[in-house]
Amino acid sequence: MADVAQQAGVSHQTVSRVLNGHPNVRPKTRASVLAAIRDLGYRPNVAARTLVTGRTNVLGVISFDTTLYGPASMLYGFERAAHPGYSVAIASLARFSRSSLSEAVERFLGQAVDGIIVIAPETNAVEALTALAIDIPLVAVGCGTRAPLPSVAIDNLSGAAQATRHLLDLGHETVHHIAGPDSWLDAQERVEGWRQALRSAGAPEPGLLLGDWSARSGYELGHRLAAMSEVTAVLCGNDQMALGVLRALAERGRRVPGDVSVVGFDDVPEAAFFLPPLTTVRQNFGELGRRALHLLLDRISGEGGRQPAVPIEPELVVRASAAPTGRRGLPR
Repeated sequence: MADVAQQAGVSHQTVSRVLNGHPNVRPKTRASVLAAIRDLGYRPNVAARTLVTGRTNVLGVISFDTTLYGPASMLYGFERAAHPGYSVAIASLARFSRSSLSEAVERFLGQAVDGIIVIAPETNAVEALTALAIDIPLVAVGCGTRAPLPSVAIDNLSGAAQATRHLLDLGHETVHHIAGPDSWLDAQERVEGWRQALRSAGAPEPGLLLGDWSARSGYELGHRLAAMSEVTAVLCGNDQMALGVLRALAERGRRVPGDVSVVGFDDVPEAAFFLPPLTTVRQNFGELGRRALHLLLDRISGEGGRQPAVPIEPELVVRASAAPTGRRGLPR
């Protein structure tokens, strides 16, 4: 470490901060230290460091077995934020329950992890977490903004409200909503944001449709909406369901955005290549990972009594799938 500090022209404390992923290091200084580490082939002696500090610099992540874009992106965002200061161990559960969660925590305690992140998007996951008494720093993500535990979240309510107001501002009388499963906290908050925006505008509130996040469920519900001539605007709870809606509308001869405007949620990498390109709500999973890491590090260092984390504001990405009501034909 002294050799790295000498080559980078910094103190050994600064090298330690860089190795531990401390946020209060200037980017230029961090780059110099990392360059010196590469040039010298420096490798920290993990066993020796653990003996001195009492920490392993390993963080545990408990998730569930899913390929859904949101939870997978949360995991990726946290793993990127943790590198290079920390290693990440992952436990993937088939389903959340008090017993499965307890087993995963015990496994991590056996590995002497410094803290745990839990990706907990469903109500049963939050209930299991709050009922679990563990003596280790823990932070949850993906559990909405009102979970009774230390957490970091995207402001799903604001995102859905933004999307709904965008469609109303385009002149649509109301907006139909295909929501995710009602057991998902993010889906609940998106429904709430949609309803609040409609009520604030004095717009009619159509019946809620429930999907399961899949393109198939969006396709099946899209056929129902396509048969309703009064439908001119649809907000989908995620981009996969929006993809299914686009196909159903096309099969029924309803043009997007000429007859029906469609907005999604997530901004998956493929959203810009849908036909037409999808207007959607982008979530900043990189920022979510960074904030979750910093909150967990605060709790590890005993600074966990700070104010609750402010939700991360999502961004409405306007593309070609939504247009003023009455517009005819596809965009050129």
